Amino acid sequence: MPMTTRRVLRTVESRTGGSGALTKALRYVFPDHWTFLFGEVAMYSFLILVATGTYLALFFEPSTAHVVYHGTYAPLRGTEMTKAYASALNLSFEVQAGLLIRQVHHWAADVFLAAITVHLLRIFFTGAFRRPRDINYYVGLTMLVLAVVEGYVGYSLLDDLLSGMGLAIGNAVALSVPLVGGQFGVLLWGGRFPGTPDFLSRLFFVHVFVLPILIATLMAIHLALVARPHHSQFRGRRQKEGNVIGTPMWPAYALRSLGLFFATAAVLFLLGGLVQINPIWQWGPYEPWLGTNGAQPDWYLGWLIGALRLMPHFDIVIGDYTLIPNPFWGGVLFPGAVFGFLYLWPTIERRWSGDRRPHNLLDRPRDNPTRTAIGAAVFTLVVTVFFAGAADRAFVQFGVSYEFQLWMYRALAMLLPVVVFFATRATCRHLRDRGGHPARDSGARLVERPREASRPLSRPARGYEPRGTETAPEGDARPTGTTKEE
Repeated sequence: MPMTTRRVLRTVESRTGGSGALTKALRYVFPDHWTFLFGEVAMYSFLILVATGTYLALFFEPSTAHVVYHGTYAPLRGTEMTKAYASALNLSFEVQAGLLIRQVHHWAADVFLAAITVHLLRIFFTGAFRRPRDINYYVGLTMLVLAVVEGYVGYSLLDDLLSGMGLAIGNAVALSVPLVGGQFGVLLWGGRFPGTPDFLSRLFFVHVFVLPILIATLMAIHLALVARPHHSQFRGRRQKEGNVIGTPMWPAYALRSLGLFFATAAVLFLLGGLVQINPIWQWGPYEPWLGTNGAQPDWYLGWLIGALRLMPHFDIVIGDYTLIPNPFWGGVLFPGAVFGFLYLWPTIERRWSGDRRPHNLLDRPRDNPTRTAIGAAVFTLVVTVFFAGAADRAFVQFGVSYEFQLWMYRALAMLLPVVVFFATRATCRHLRDRGGHPARDSGARLVERPREASRPLSRPARGYEPRGTETAPEGDARPTGTTKEE
């Protein structure tokens, strides 16, 4: 640890007597593997979301009161619209840096959800959800659910044609809940769709305060539960269940992580400044009788739209009463089944395998062929349904029959997961038994020469320090948190 850092810690201890926790935190060791960075990208995207959202909230007016637009965008001048949509147009064309910040905010939401999704896939396929990290897995999964809802609520605020159609679909899904759907829809919207005048202000409050606070709280709990047991790591020659081989928090990892933050911010601002996203002025204000819109929802809702489209017309009717309307199958049951599978999988695998031991070393996907095959099959199903959500655009752009696409995707949704399951399981078993790497195993083998007959090919660089190591004392499952120093 650098001398300056030691002096600061000594100063803190002399003033407060409590530098022990700070010293331990600065010596916390992070393993060196690129797949761990997706969680940090998600965290930094969330910070940019909060910063840009704060700026946007200063100018956005969540009101359904109607005004006549007289702003900068000429094609909509003289059009009657809500104050919410008018303020969004003013943000895009009249507020300084408004369009840039609005697009950065939108891109950050997409990247935030993408990073969480990839992070979740890494956790699933490497077995990082096993004890003692199973609770943290549930925390992260709940964060993903809330992030999807937060994204949907966010782009529903603008009251353009795209957001209005999204709210209409959401209202139909809410009404489809058996037995309580009508009361549930009235509770959310305050009445029949499109709801009471104060619906948009309540939606704004949920988007700006309630959901961000919940997500931030879960993120803090997630980080605390990551640090409480020592960090998981991939197997290696030096990596064991009771140690961590990697880089200490200070100064190396902190500076590296700071660089990742600036890189994430730079990419998001480049996207916001150069790549157009959700041009609301092209959609126009929402009117319930308008349904012509070539736009698609954000990618994280594409699989839900696809599920609604793929389900055949099927209602459960008892007499004159519709017990389960059609939107329930694709809008409630399908996402409920996917997330239910993810929530239940740690318990399913624990009971199926009988393995209840704590694990600090991660699996390679090939090490557990059945888990990898099941995960790949479920992922294939979701991706197939996701592409079905763009069937209307394929019809418009390429002239492919919409009905043909629906039947094709229905067949693929049933066949592809089965094919992927058996192909993935066979491939993983082959790689596990062979011990090779699918992209690197060329048949070559390293041969170690006798020490006296070999000569060094390289020398350690001047000033080289070994990487940090956390080691658990013998008989203790948790490490002491010590770090090698010069």
